[in-house]
Amino acid sequence: MTQSPVIRLHPTDDVLIATQQLLPGTSLPSEKLMVRDMVPPGHKLAARDIASGAAVHRYNQIIGFAKVNIAAGQHVHSHNLGMGEFTRDYGIGEGAHELLKIEHSATFMGYKRPNGRVGTRNYIAVMASVNCSATVVRAIANYFNPDRLVGYPNIDGIIALPHPLGCGMGVVSEGMDILRRTLVGYAKHPNFAGVLFVGLGCEQNQIAPMLDMIGFHEQGMLQKLVMQAEGGTTAAIKKGITQITSMLERANTYQRESASVSDLIVGLNCGGSDGYSGITANPALGGTSDMLVAQGGTTILSETPEIYGAEHLLTRRAASPDIAHKLIARIQWWKDYTTRNGNQMDNNPSVGNKAGGLTTILEKSLGAVAKGGTSTLNGVYLYAEPIEAKGFVYMDTPGYDPVSATGQAAGGAQIICFTTGRGSAFGCAGVPTIKLATNNALFERMRDDMDVNCGDLVTGTALPVISQRIFDAILRHASGEKVRSEVLGYGNDEFLPWQVGAVM
Repeated sequence: MTQSPVIRLHPTDDVLIATQQLLPGTSLPSEKLMVRDMVPPGHKLAARDIASGAAVHRYNQIIGFAKVNIAAGQHVHSHNLGMGEFTRDYGIGEGAHELLKIEHSATFMGYKRPNGRVGTRNYIAVMASVNCSATVVRAIANYFNPDRLVGYPNIDGIIALPHPLGCGMGVVSEGMDILRRTLVGYAKHPNFAGVLFVGLGCEQNQIAPMLDMIGFHEQGMLQKLVMQAEGGTTAAIKKGITQITSMLERANTYQRESASVSDLIVGLNCGGSDGYSGITANPALGGTSDMLVAQGGTTILSETPEIYGAEHLLTRRAASPDIAHKLIARIQWWKDYTTRNGNQMDNNPSVGNKAGGLTTILEKSLGAVAKGGTSTLNGVYLYAEPIEAKGFVYMDTPGYDPVSATGQAAGGAQIICFTTGRGSAFGCAGVPTIKLATNNALFERMRDDMDVNCGDLVTGTALPVISQRIFDAILRHASGEKVRSEVLGYGNDEFLPWQVGAVM
């Protein structure tokens, strides 16, 4: 199939998207247009003359305002397109609708836990309460190399979860609440058969309150270790090795069993976006999200700074006014948060995003929201809050990939789908992360890092075919097939709880 040199996403759009590098003088007969500037692939060119100050539309939505007069055929990017204020039509609940439910849902092979939840992996986690115990946490986990686990074939590994927080912060503070929610969420996560908490002893983030928050846990599979009480680093490492050893037999008894897709919580994330993200991988993942929801599963959209400007598309799908207003309140919190830290919501897109063709945060957000499909929005959660609603939900997280994915995993996501157009190198700790390439060139260039190609949508593959491709990949990887980031060893250094508030 011959690829069109441009894509028009909506009949009323003011811009077209280049699918190849366009040179000045190139004729576009289908648009009755002549290209005036060099336009890189994934970038925009004006479909018509645009007056200075006029709103510019892509996806039939405002992505910014013309800084100067823009002639038809000119390259549209940061030099002539900028941000501006405008009123969103929240239309609360007007677009909410129930998807047609599928009676017999698909299945995957997972680990069924005593609390009824199902894991996609079978790890034991060694988790730090504070940065001061990070070295001990790593030493304990590193002791259990593949040779020492050879007799435990059902255990995926002993994973270290150090982090930079836990002290230098108020015991009663927003930051401490977030940290504890995150650690507790990981401790209760079904991908971990057992958990060992390691603390120093004098830190602000004491282990005892977190154990109270965790509540019921399988006997012997949730333990703690305090370095100062054990006599220091060497003694603590020795004790921790003994504690993990005591969990191995029980962890190894877990075996994969058939489980319903309705037991899955799938995180929807993106990083290193480009001009194709909102055309290929994101809407394809949105189709997959709808498939999961129709079969009783749950999907989580996140990255609040990267839905800014498109939040009205979510409030229109809210199941209730309360859910919509929760989302609007989080947007307002972020406006206040960025202002008091000397930033603005439109500091995004990143350098890489702009090189890939994205100009404003409005444009990036409109493409990012497509990951959420068309399902009714059934809940809005704070960072790392446990996801209790079924269907499509939202979690407030930063746009920074490791922090966002850590929050989704803490909320219960057993697998994450991660779209990228630039080639983000990322994998979430303990949670398989499926990397979805937005364009063919990236997939071919970084095949070692990518799991699924979505770029062939531009060259003629139907959107539902790619959505099914992603769905099938979710089932394969949830059932044990390793994603590329697991093969490459990503994860331990990508566990990163959100740091909010002053470091004291």
